[in-house]
Parts: sequence; structure tokens; C-alpha cells
Amino acid sequence: MAAGLLLLVCAGGLLLPAEAQDSYNQLPTAVRAGVDLALEQLMSHASVKHHFRFLKSVEKKERDEGFGVLYLYHNFHLRPTRCAKGTPASDSRVCHFRNDRPVMDCAVCYKTVNEQIEMTPEPYVHCIQRPRLTAEMTTTRLDHWKKMTYRTGGASIMALSTG
Repeated sequence: MAAGLLLLVCAGGLLLPAEAQDSYNQLPTAVRAGVDLALEQLMSHASVKHHFRFLKSVEKKERDEGFGVLYLYHNFHLRPTRCAKGTPASDSRVCHFRNDRPVMDCAVCYKTVNEQIEMTPEPYVHCIQRPRLTAEMTTTRLDHWKKMTYRTGGASIMALSTG
């Protein structure tokens, strides 16, 4: 009985990296680009010693402007792995998650055209260890989304001249 339970727990541990990779692969291309942008920025910090992988989405907002233009806000979690920072992307898919470190809570806000991130307006990326995330930080993240998608308004029937 105990051996069967141990086998079940071990098998579940082996499936965890595959499940996380599947959840990343199931994201739409434009959303995956935002996750990649956050990973790139996170890995550029000298203090980061291990590779991170996508764990799960927390919240997604999008605004379709038509003609292939999309504004995206994506809040998600990254989990550190046991692989060293320089691990090639092809090898990092098999990296096992570390359970002794907190997840990184990330939010990205950006504009895409035909599923490619535009640099104007400048994409917003904010990642912080989950226990250190404050309500003020969450508000700041959503404020970036609101500023990026704010419209001053367009022509309305009241603005038309009849004269």
C-alpha cells in the first residue's frame, strides 16, 4: 500500500513540468509573447541564478482594436526551477520546479500588431516574488492598463453640424 502511494506521488512529480509546459503552449501566440518578454527581463537581472518557467495565468484582459491590433494585460505566475540561469530554452522545458522558493507574480501590459509586440507604447513588465506583492503594486499595474487603453473619445452624433 505504501509503495503504491509512493509510486503515485513520484509519478505526479514527473508530470508537473509537462503540465506547466502544456499550459504555456496552450496560450495564444500574442499572450505567450508577453510571458517571454517577462522571462527575458527577469533573466537579465544578475541576482537571478535559476531558470523560471510559466506556471499559470491569474488574470487576462484584452482589447481588440481591429486590423490585427490588440492591447493585452496578463497577470501570471512563474516558478523557479532547478536548472541554472544559462540553461538553453530547449533544455529548460524539462527543468523541474523548485518548491523551496516563492513564485514570481508578473504582470505585463502591451500592444500587439498581428501578434507581434509593438514598442510604442512601451510595454510594461512588473515581476515580484508573490509574498512581496502589495495592493498598491496591483493598483499600479492596473493603472498602466487603463492608461494604455484610455480613449479620448471619437465623433458622436452630438458633434455633427447640421448647419
